[in-house]
Amino acid sequence: MMALAALALALGGCGSTRVGSPDTSRGTYKVGSPYTIAGRTYRPAEDWSYAETGQASWYGPGFHGNNTANGEPYNQNLPSAAHRTLPMPSMVRVTNLGNGRTTVVRVNDRGPFASGRIIDLSKAAAEQLDMIQAGVAQVRVEILERESRIVKDVALNGGSAADQLAAIRNPSPSPPPVMVATAPPPPLATPPAPPPPPPIVQAPPPAVARSAVVPVVATVPPVSGGYFVQAGAFASFDNAERLRVALAAFGGTSIGQTTNAHGVPMYRVRIGPYTSEDEAYNVRGAMQRAGHGDARVVSD
Repeated sequence: MMALAALALALGGCGSTRVGSPDTSRGTYKVGSPYTIAGRTYRPAEDWSYAETGQASWYGPGFHGNNTANGEPYNQNLPSAAHRTLPMPSMVRVTNLGNGRTTVVRVNDRGPFASGRIIDLSKAAAEQLDMIQAGVAQVRVEILERESRIVKDVALNGGSAADQLAAIRNPSPSPPPVMVATAPPPPLATPPAPPPPPPIVQAPPPAVARSAVVPVVATVPPVSGGYFVQAGAFASFDNAERLRVALAAFGGTSIGQTTNAHGVPMYRVRIGPYTSEDEAYNVRGAMQRAGHGDARVVSD
């Protein structure tokens, strides 16, 4: 409970924070579709029994102010986390198995995608676990079902991060029990009703000549396009090819030719296509963490 109180205090007392103030950060509740990064497929889900042991890492200044996967601005000074499959937002308890320190954080981003890592913590959360210098720590991560359901309900109704933590501190009281009146005794038996009159048989409609029936055929426009992550655009094909090779681990890469506003031919490097925007944004987040900060999601 001390860790949860510390989280509530941090989110409730940061009105002067330049980026990501909880009073204005209003991301959406999101679970998301399955997505694939570096050949591994992740399947987001509401798993209220989730518990896992593994390595935690942390991310800070390079991402401060960027949007998280559920639309909130990332604030390294607030206790939050990125997870590969848990709902956003949800609440988890993280225990540093090396020193016994514990903190509670809101999951509002996707990651990490390095082998062996199970959660990526904000700088504030990493400080609470005393793992800033080491960079990584062996941890136990457990979802808090009651708190996670509360922040889900608040987020679905448009509540901010501060609203979500306030609801955890002061949950709505249970409604009073509903008094159900005793059913009245059945009425006394009455004589059976007379049988209904025989049905009136109507003449069938006149037959319609088969040649007069014109079948209606609905046409469905073909599905085209999709979502891509564009990593860059170059005037030199050689530069585009070098980037395409470097990004092969993130999925199927391709080089397409286009022209810029001045009519100059350009070679753009893209990854995809993806059928959902969520999947494309998850791949973009992984690329940004790997140093490709100019990656952006585009659609055809």
